[in-house]
Amino acid sequence: MDWLAFGFWADFWLNHALWLMFASALLSATVLPGNSEAVFVALIVPKLASGNGFSEDIIGLILVATIGNGLGSLTTYAVGRWLPVWKPKQHRIEVAQELLRRYGLVALLLSWLPVLGDLICALAGWLRLDLARCCLFIFLGKFIRYVALLFLSAPFLL
Repeated sequence: MDWLAFGFWADFWLNHALWLMFASALLSATVLPGNSEAVFVALIVPKLASGNGFSEDIIGLILVATIGNGLGSLTTYAVGRWLPVWKPKQHRIEVAQELLRRYGLVALLLSWLPVLGDLICALAGWLRLDLARCCLFIFLGKFIRYVALLFLSAPFLL
């Protein structure tokens, strides 16, 4: 019954913070609800408050968040790849499709955006765009997002 205590879960997540970040980032990049930004900021604040700057912990947290979020977007890419060919009628899908036509794979740098990012990844799969290049742009966009989140939120949190 010890696992029912709040202290148990607090200690568990402090000792397994990278797994929490990975799971949150993975789930929030799919159509499932999640908010990896809140988890990222909550885990990064104590590290920044200790004055470590760019420590191994912070770099590790950024990399784990990037990998988890990137794999979640690749899951959406795979779902798009399994979809049959059809003519979209929703405005959001048409906007994402136009982004891919106009900017190509570079549009996948925006895969971190809510809703539109998921559509871009699904459309990239549906259009059968090259997986290796899609991975490059998806992971690069996710990495830039978490680094930007670190730099933008740090002055306000300390």
